[in-house]
Amino acid sequence: MIGLSVAILASVLLLPGFLKKGSHPDFPDVVDYNFHIKPIISDRCFKCHGPDKAKQSSELGLHDEAGLYKVLKDDPTRHVVVPGKPAESELYRRIMTTDTADVMPPPESNLSLTEYEKALIKKWIEQGANYKQHWAFTPPVKLDLPKVGNEGWVKNEIDYFILERLENEGLKPNKETEKERLLRRASYDLTGLPPSPALLDRFLSDQSADAFEKMVDTLLALPSYGEHQTAHWLDLARYADSHGYQDDSYRSQWPWRDWVIYAFNKNMPYDQFVTWQLAGDLLPEANKEQILATGFCRNHKITQEGGVIENEYRTEYIADKTNLFGSAFLGLTFECAKCHDHKYDPISQAEYFGVYAFFNQNNEKGFYNDVSNLSIAEQPTLVPTKEELDGILSFINDSEADTVVSQVMQESDSLHKTFTLIRGQYDRPDKEVGFTTPKAVLPYPLSSPKNRLGLSNWLFDEKNPLTARVTVNRIWQQFFGTGIVKSAENFGSQGELPTHPELLDWLAIDFRESGWDLKYLLKKIVTSAAYRQSAETSEKKLEIDPENRLVSRGPRFRMTPEMLRDTWLVTSGLLNPAIGGPSVRPYQPSGLWEETNAGDGRGTLTKYVQDKEGKLYRRTMYTIFKRTLPHPFLTTFDASYRDVCAVKRQRTNTPLQALNLMNDPLMLEASRTIAQQILKQNDLSLPQKLEAAFRKVAARKPSKQELQVLEKHVAERQQQLGNQPDRAKQLIKIGESPVDEKIDPIVSAAIMEAVALVYNMDDVVCK
Repeated sequence: MIGLSVAILASVLLLPGFLKKGSHPDFPDVVDYNFHIKPIISDRCFKCHGPDKAKQSSELGLHDEAGLYKVLKDDPTRHVVVPGKPAESELYRRIMTTDTADVMPPPESNLSLTEYEKALIKKWIEQGANYKQHWAFTPPVKLDLPKVGNEGWVKNEIDYFILERLENEGLKPNKETEKERLLRRASYDLTGLPPSPALLDRFLSDQSADAFEKMVDTLLALPSYGEHQTAHWLDLARYADSHGYQDDSYRSQWPWRDWVIYAFNKNMPYDQFVTWQLAGDLLPEANKEQILATGFCRNHKITQEGGVIENEYRTEYIADKTNLFGSAFLGLTFECAKCHDHKYDPISQAEYFGVYAFFNQNNEKGFYNDVSNLSIAEQPTLVPTKEELDGILSFINDSEADTVVSQVMQESDSLHKTFTLIRGQYDRPDKEVGFTTPKAVLPYPLSSPKNRLGLSNWLFDEKNPLTARVTVNRIWQQFFGTGIVKSAENFGSQGELPTHPELLDWLAIDFRESGWDLKYLLKKIVTSAAYRQSAETSEKKLEIDPENRLVSRGPRFRMTPEMLRDTWLVTSGLLNPAIGGPSVRPYQPSGLWEETNAGDGRGTLTKYVQDKEGKLYRRTMYTIFKRTLPHPFLTTFDASYRDVCAVKRQRTNTPLQALNLMNDPLMLEASRTIAQQILKQNDLSLPQKLEAAFRKVAARKPSKQELQVLEKHVAERQQQLGNQPDRAKQLIKIGESPVDEKIDPIVSAAIMEAVALVYNMDDVVCK
């Protein structure tokens, strides 16, 4: 609780009017209930006076308007809050009293209010104690663009909101970054890969005013765009190549992954993209592509162990789908209402199971006895015919597949009744519920169909306040490292407040008005002046905007493991560009799977058998994902475990990461490959060769000092390896790609180590 208090206060301090000189908080001219008062009450009071009626002390709830202005049960002459009169408001009296029997929060809770927070509540009451519904539950409004002083800096609408905030805080935006760095940043953000030297040369030679915009269009049209967006989506969709649980045997969901890549690359409208995944099987005359899309719902863990209770695990699968819906599309901690009414947000247990009811109709069991036949064990499944693979499902890459099978959704023939479950326990049904959604978000229309298709229509209803906001916030997070709402997983009362609420709403409505055009949204963000800024900073900016939440500079943070590893592949020319198909097994330390097997180690995922040739060099998103033991490179660099929906990743900094970057066999193989490539360019001097290698890796030319460091390093290592020829031969034989035996191994190894040094530069591992 204390941690949440600090987090919420931190987000409040980022609101307009709070940041003054020295970052000391000051009172805003107008105290806003949503942005100033509710975070305090939610964090300190909702545990006993929140939406969960079972936990309400004295039947008093402070989460809604009725509770805040309520007459006291024990004293009809007094009210919780009296607008304009702090002294007559019991809320204010209780937080100010020194009587331990009366003070709120009570001492035993270990919670308290600061003097500043008490004074803020007093000022709110003095100004009329105006109540507002939670900001995220009110429909977004597209306000007029704000007035700014430095209008010449603006590139598009986003910049008005960013600049207004910066000017209010006494900050100036950075100048636009150099062209090389700008294209590298955009290329990684849009495709997950560095720009090719040819693309970089084209951009540098183009002096037209719209040169960068043309580059963005080029990047968005590349097939790697769809792969990169899919890599993000796999975390949200909790995709894996294994079932999870104890046996953790193989599952086949990769055809669904192929569809996601295909959908992103053809820029399927986002509302259609999500609707097909939630309810493609329920569309009129649904085709096989629409049915395949529903594999999204079936990505959850599945048990194949003997002795399990059928109803228990089916309940878990349906709850997973329900939680996925709440996290991915509503940005709410929906799972908190499974066992009881939500303690902080207006989501009752009945409403949780009202959403659960939509997924409860799936024709899916909790356990199958026959796990030997994939198509039987994971029913309902889609097993395409050869004709379908050549036709409507031609985007599926089945060239390396023995069979093509994917789990999908299918409605039962009869209605499954849904009940609330006492404490969420599968064997303790209580009250029957119908198909419904949280009323505080948007009541479910009586005329809508009582199925997943109706639920998807509700999700994209213009009056739904969350869907567009949650989506654009998650996209903003991809580019800037942090969302406009930092707690991308929680838009509820305990989540953080948006730093730019008007911008969030403007983007949400603009995205919807564009026809849910994802490429349009991405281009809008990438072509803004805010995004194009240099990442340089100053003491003043570090003091006022340490996390770059105000976007006072360009984004800069360490890349994802997929980006890091794919950089080695593409810059060295080792990358196998094939799109889609079954997952592959690249280099991995031996014995890991064998050490973690449960029982007698049944199934195809008990022993790791490394792939050969082209399969070794596929993009990282195609690496086989075993839930109980993902690839160690992924986990070292903070990839999700894919057990549940994850809308953002942690970003840690550990010594193990540095060791991995310096010693990874693929990185060393890529370094050797580049070294041997440039050594064959006999018309270049050593400095020119090193410059070419540097540019391959870093997507820019080295500075004079950087080049001198590399030259010195090569000279020193050549001398040292000359005395260790066996060591040099060992180095260049790392990896399975061919080694050019005609090139001096000592020279190869020395330059190989110089390239590895470049791969480990901060400029290369960060974007």
